[in-house]
Amino acid sequence: MTVAVQSQDVSQDRRRHDKYDRLVAVAQSLPKLKVAVAHPCDAASLGAVFEATDLGLIEPILVGPQARIAAAAAALGKDVSTMRIVEARHSHAAAEEAVNLVRCGQAEALMKGSLHTDELMGAIVRREGGLRTARRISHCFVMDVPTHETALIITDAAVNIAPTLEDKVHIVQNAIDLARALRVDPVRVAILSAMETVNPKVPSTIEAAALCKMADRGQITGGILDGPLALDNAIDLGAAKIKKIESPVAGQANVLVVPDLEAGNMLAKSLTFLADADAAGIVLGARVPVILTSRADSTITRLASCAVASLVADAQRAKLAIPEV
Repeated sequence: MTVAVQSQDVSQDRRRHDKYDRLVAVAQSLPKLKVAVAHPCDAASLGAVFEATDLGLIEPILVGPQARIAAAAAALGKDVSTMRIVEARHSHAAAEEAVNLVRCGQAEALMKGSLHTDELMGAIVRREGGLRTARRISHCFVMDVPTHETALIITDAAVNIAPTLEDKVHIVQNAIDLARALRVDPVRVAILSAMETVNPKVPSTIEAAALCKMADRGQITGGILDGPLALDNAIDLGAAKIKKIESPVAGQANVLVVPDLEAGNMLAKSLTFLADADAAGIVLGARVPVILTSRADSTITRLASCAVASLVADAQRAKLAIPEV
């Protein structure tokens, strides 16, 4: 009986991560991603680097105090002598140097080490010497929910606190570009609210309707948009049918755009802690993808975050390879 239960648990665990496993497998077929890792000075952040390197996902450049990096590696029983290390005295300097490595073409992505997110993001968004583009920077979770057939992209739950309509145009476009880089086809975007009808008293429903019309007019491209949609009728066909919503998105959305950071954070954490989901995180809209990992992340989540960044960078390479006319 015990053996049967253990076997069932193992089987369920394997099913839990099949979406991420496929992402990692695709990323392994691509060139190794050259990643500048900012301040990897603890076991969690440096361990993630070794895991991704061992799987052939990344070629890391470790940026930070060499003595502390070596000590963290020794605590893991690992050797960093074969890895390139760029000396930086402290976390702020490490963030700036990691950004500089991107600017001079030596790195194709950034990865957060054991420093605060705002330190890294501050170096990325600074007007002089940062990595700004015409796009608004936004965050996406790529969530593997065991009970849901496909991965779900949730945005923005980490960067933009109270985005304006203009901000949301960028947030949506970043998410669509991510989905396409992950080989999602078609990209079905649900603009979430508390209801599926436009209500002047609920601003998020007005913005949802505006975003959909902007997509109709070509101001947002690459995906099919619908909204406002409540969460149930965005991801459950049965709920959409009960509400009599006829839409190519309702019930089968693979991108969920939340009204604000609070809603996104609650949605992502609800799925993580109540539905046993994993959440790979990536920041988009800068010149290169930014891998955000947490000390609490599982191994597969860290690897999935690296795999997502690899696929985004590959899509960017392909775009740059197309000659301008």
